[in-house]
Amino acid sequence: MKRIINFTLIAIACMAVACHKDAALTRLPPVAFKSSLSASTNQAILTAATDSTPAVLTLKWPAVVYPVKAHVTYTLQADLPTDTVGSMAWANATSMLIGNDILTKSFKGADLNTLALAVGITANDTAKMVFRIEAYQDRAAYTNGVTVAISPWKPIVAYSHGWPALWVPGDYQGWSPPTAPTVAAEQPNIYEGYINEPAGGTYHFKFTSANDWNHINYGDGTGGKLSTDGLAGDLILPGPGYYELVANPSALTWNYTLTTWGILGDATPGAWTTDTQLTYDPVKQVWTVTCNMLSTGSFKFRANNAWSIDFGIDANGRLAYADNPAYPYNGLLNNLTVPSSGSYTITLDLHDPNNYTYKLHKN
Repeated sequence: MKRIINFTLIAIACMAVACHKDAALTRLPPVAFKSSLSASTNQAILTAATDSTPAVLTLKWPAVVYPVKAHVTYTLQADLPTDTVGSMAWANATSMLIGNDILTKSFKGADLNTLALAVGITANDTAKMVFRIEAYQDRAAYTNGVTVAISPWKPIVAYSHGWPALWVPGDYQGWSPPTAPTVAAEQPNIYEGYINEPAGGTYHFKFTSANDWNHINYGDGTGGKLSTDGLAGDLILPGPGYYELVANPSALTWNYTLTTWGILGDATPGAWTTDTQLTYDPVKQVWTVTCNMLSTGSFKFRANNAWSIDFGIDANGRLAYADNPAYPYNGLLNNLTVPSSGSYTITLDLHDPNNYTYKLHKN
């Protein structure tokens, strides 16, 4: 009986342990894109004019077939080339959900511009950006990366009291926006500044929103207004001289005033009745005069022997307009003075609309 029991125990152990077979492993079949991601162009130069273009870049890719018949979600990733290699490849990519079962993405100019700036391409520079597509159902698959050279745009601006500037390229300076003078906005949409037109030119010019020709160019429109059509004719001044220019790109208006400058006041040789004229130096871009001044009086700078455009000084001693047709009258300004009586060389510098300055040098 004991022997029978032993054989029974052995049989039970065999069934419970020794005779047990390994379970079959479930392995997911690989999934992948069957061909490469493609781009409609290898370069996109973006400007204000391309913002409304519907398809400056189109990307296309094949479908990924997963074992389970269900929706596949596609996501676009974009990054700089240096961030798509190494142990942290694509970790900092900017991602954009495309949607379920969608196999193409077209970028409007403004949208591609926003993406390029977000990735880190500097405005108005041309740099490479890499795109790839991620497919996902129960696991991810990726396309190859495709590289496109992109130049995003953003107006390069100089600022005066928080407002941007317009550049003023023209015949008088070789039609070169990077080296052109500017008019700046001390108040919203009122851009004001000075240019010198030497004799012998055509006196043609334009306003530009950046220091190049790739952004908004303001030329001659109908009824004397500004036009943003890049093919519009030039703006024209009547002849040589030193001009104050005023532009309102919102209302598309502009005007000019030919100016000469002088000083007037009981500190000056002409008192408050006769302007003492300043002379323009085109090399130094300043107006100057040397004359005897009195510390017992005061004076102002004014244009054209009239009280239409004139400067006083604010509480910080900076030049500011008391009168100017472009701005409201400012009656809170002080007159200028000299610290002691004697001969002075007085300099007025209006070449930088962000910072009008003057100097008093006692001789």
